[in-house]
Amino acid sequence: MSSTDNYYIEILNNIPIYLHKYFVTFLYIIGNIGNLLAIFVFFKRSWRKNVCVFYFLVCLFSNTIFINSTLLGSIFTLGFNSTIQNSSVILCKFFYYVSYLTSTYYPIILILASIDRLLISSQNIDTRLYSSKRLAYFSTSIATFTWSTFALHILIKVNIQEMYPGIFICYYDLSQFYLNFFTYSTVVQSVLVPFSMIILSAIAFKNVRRIRAIPRQERRQIRTMNKKDFQLLRCLYIQNIIYITCNIVLSVGIVYATAIRYETATPLQQALNNFLNNFGSVLHDIPYCTNFITFICVSKAFRLEVKRLIFKMVRKDLTTIREEENNQQEAVKDNIELNHAISTIDVNA
Repeated sequence: MSSTDNYYIEILNNIPIYLHKYFVTFLYIIGNIGNLLAIFVFFKRSWRKNVCVFYFLVCLFSNTIFINSTLLGSIFTLGFNSTIQNSSVILCKFFYYVSYLTSTYYPIILILASIDRLLISSQNIDTRLYSSKRLAYFSTSIATFTWSTFALHILIKVNIQEMYPGIFICYYDLSQFYLNFFTYSTVVQSVLVPFSMIILSAIAFKNVRRIRAIPRQERRQIRTMNKKDFQLLRCLYIQNIIYITCNIVLSVGIVYATAIRYETATPLQQALNNFLNNFGSVLHDIPYCTNFITFICVSKAFRLEVKRLIFKMVRKDLTTIREEENNQQEAVKDNIELNHAISTIDVNA
């Protein structure tokens, strides 16, 4: 192996380390803060009534779990070379199960939200009636149960494996059958999920264009979507686009690894494969941390709500500070009056 190959291998190995040390840590911070603020805003009564907001709340809760489990684990594992999950079988299985479940649950909820926006944007009154909280509760419950059950194979097959003599790593079962099942199921998901998002978003976009083409005098008779609905629909579009875009590299890495799995890879090819997987995982983490930024940039109603929230928080802080300053000034005045009274008594005496 030439010195040039060693140089490129070192670069390909070091880039993911620095990305997880700094960039992913930054994503972890803004993701937690943004998700908590968005949850606080969406829990207000004026927002909770909207069906799409319910799906967004489910996404925010799921993404917060993902950030504080999978994302935090990747920061320690790839950024600081701290493999805590290798120390316990229970921790190993739980870490992989939560990672797999939360990372795949988010796009499923986005698909359900896209179906809801497709229903509510329809010009057919009977079709619009299907967009309801009852259907949202039922669909998310079915999706949660189904996907939690399907992901049980992680708890069974993931274990602390002896990869090399004396080296034990938390990883999937190394049997050929299970590796084929996991690889091909992941490839199918990485293809079907973006394809479903594109189709549903395109149909909903066509429905919205038809609504906007109708004269304003006739819109009230056939349209149930208000300005907030249109803004939430645009937020959903942007979230779908971000998810699809950020998962392209990871999908390419999975397909590339599947294609060369039975071939003898050179050290440079192996380093390239690891780089694609690690860099793809960094891009894959972005949609889970940027929901708040999407809501702020796209929805004017959400921006106004956040401004009100911040204004209330700042005004409370200013009121508290002013009260403390007034108390200090009153205390100073009392001390001055007390000293003046004492000095007066001393002079009279």
